Amino acid sequence: MVRFKLAGLLLLSALPTSAYARDFTLDDLLSIKEVSSPRLSPDGESIAYVETRNDLDKDEQRSSIFVVSRDGANARRMTAESYSASDPQWSPDGKFLSFIAARDDLDENAASQVYTLDLDGGDAVRYSNAPQGVEAHLWSPKGDKMLLVIRDETPVAKEARLAREAGEDEKARPYVIDRLQFKEDGVGYLDRARAHLYLLAGRDGELRQITFGDYEDAEPAWRPDGAEIAFVSNRTKEPDGNFNTDIWIVSSDPARRKEKPRKLTFNEGPERAPSWSPDGRRIAYVSSVEPKLLWYATNHLAVIDAAGGEGRLVTKALDRNIDLPRFTPTGESVIATIEDNAEQKIAEISLATGEVRPLIAEANTVFEFDLHPSGAIAAPVSRPDLPGEIFLYTDDKLTQATSVNAAALRGVKFSTPLNVTFKAADGAAIHGFIYPPTSGKKKAPGFLFIHGGPTGQYDHSFARTAQIFAANGYAVIMPNPRGSTGWGQEFAAKLFADWGGVDFGDVMAATDDAAARGLVDEKRLVVGGWSYGGILTDHVITKTNRFKAAISGASEVIYIGNYGHDIYQREWETELGLPWENRNAWEKITPFYDVAKVTTPTLVIGGKEDWNVPIVNSEQLYQALKRLGVPTELVVYPGEDHSIDRPSFVKDRLERYLNWYGRYVR
Repeated sequence: MVRFKLAGLLLLSALPTSAYARDFTLDDLLSIKEVSSPRLSPDGESIAYVETRNDLDKDEQRSSIFVVSRDGANARRMTAESYSASDPQWSPDGKFLSFIAARDDLDENAASQVYTLDLDGGDAVRYSNAPQGVEAHLWSPKGDKMLLVIRDETPVAKEARLAREAGEDEKARPYVIDRLQFKEDGVGYLDRARAHLYLLAGRDGELRQITFGDYEDAEPAWRPDGAEIAFVSNRTKEPDGNFNTDIWIVSSDPARRKEKPRKLTFNEGPERAPSWSPDGRRIAYVSSVEPKLLWYATNHLAVIDAAGGEGRLVTKALDRNIDLPRFTPTGESVIATIEDNAEQKIAEISLATGEVRPLIAEANTVFEFDLHPSGAIAAPVSRPDLPGEIFLYTDDKLTQATSVNAAALRGVKFSTPLNVTFKAADGAAIHGFIYPPTSGKKKAPGFLFIHGGPTGQYDHSFARTAQIFAANGYAVIMPNPRGSTGWGQEFAAKLFADWGGVDFGDVMAATDDAAARGLVDEKRLVVGGWSYGGILTDHVITKTNRFKAAISGASEVIYIGNYGHDIYQREWETELGLPWENRNAWEKITPFYDVAKVTTPTLVIGGKEDWNVPIVNSEQLYQALKRLGVPTELVVYPGEDHSIDRPSFVKDRLERYLNWYGRYVR
């Protein structure tokens, strides 16, 4: 049993289903708290989780660790609001709860370390003391040691750290780069600092490195007896030039410290997410066997003997992406998430037959979960009218354990989306959602809202942007065009090297369908999206004048100009070839060369530090539109990368969306 008594906060009931009184507002949106990283206690009676909120006073996001009883009756804050905490883990005996935090409330220069809470009471106590910080951690099965993921500290980084600790100004140093992959969004220029695995033998014990080399080591998983650790790494001759990650195994025994990690898988595509069987004899993992198809390829469930051999694809006939495989207590099946036809669900997959039995499906959207040895599952679950909350699935029943947003959203009316299917020009069946305005108007301004990716899908999760626009009188059209990954590999791969081609036809068909249903006013249509949604918007405005206004968010417009500037050199080369060898393929799908056809007023927007889709793309599009006399504005958010996270900027961006569209259609 857990050795403390939960007390204090009484959880509120789920969001009401009737007597809605008011529209969803931007203030409501900013009040929403996100829940993640559920972890069931060893006795199965409690769930630890992360709660992330917008701190409007400090204009930043803050995350805290909470614990809730499995029946949802009681919840308790475990970490203070004065710092952010993540990655909760229970010790095997249930006596301690660990987490990672950079305790800037104690030291403004603090690196992220592991802290533990004694559940008998007391404050959090630091467990690790790695100068460069800790990225992830796992208790050993016996609880006598801890596995840490720690990134190398380069001489330049060490010099900067020592200067900070001494209260001195850091000396500016040039970036010296010799890697093929030399950038990462949210990180910056990349050096040779790599993440490796370490073992820490107790709070004051020896810190021992167990993986080495110029490779990234990630996703560690303990064998149930603690003798070995499986992990993921690309240890090819040039890891920056391919996607070939494999499952490796390394011993945790100090007597075997001279042994090199043992390679377990040999497929040329990426393997990841290893999970040991209860008896430690097999490993389940995710495998993509067609690396030439990039993100369009299906991710399968595979299983392999831990002693070695050939991996077996369990879901080869399923043709749907699976993720996060975890063996059931019997070892005869695996629990995993499955992306399928606008659903993101949890299912049980038989290892003998490949048969799939949905557990949490349909209008419930699940992207992560924790599986207890009893078979109970804890997961954040989202629905169109419910921002994510922690639920417990046991005995074929799904019960809600948290209601962190109930008080803030009580009385808010939400749009109920229509689940629609329509025909594209070539006869293909395309799926989408339409969020009607909450005002109930039959015909409303139509907002064609294109998803990012290009892979991924719109699903049944809570759609904040759609709900804001529905509350402001729009009918929001959200299609899943070719390239979306919920309808099989062939459906997704139709977009390969054809950006702005088949998917343009599909989103136009979605607009036609919404009009044919009498839900939108065809004379008041707008279009927009973020990332690939912005990229496809750029194609839309060069191919049609049908829309009264557009928003191009974090988009690309001159693809060849991104080569060597963004983070996608491997992806560009795989899909389009080297630009000096296959320039026609690059230019064929580049919307910039048709920019003179644009008449649609277009707001161009992005993050200044975005190296995923660099702001230079937005600047180029803005410059061209301005030069051509098309109504346009450029908005650049300082300090933001591909995601816009600062609460004031989140609000500002949506206000600009509403004002820009409203100028032309309201």
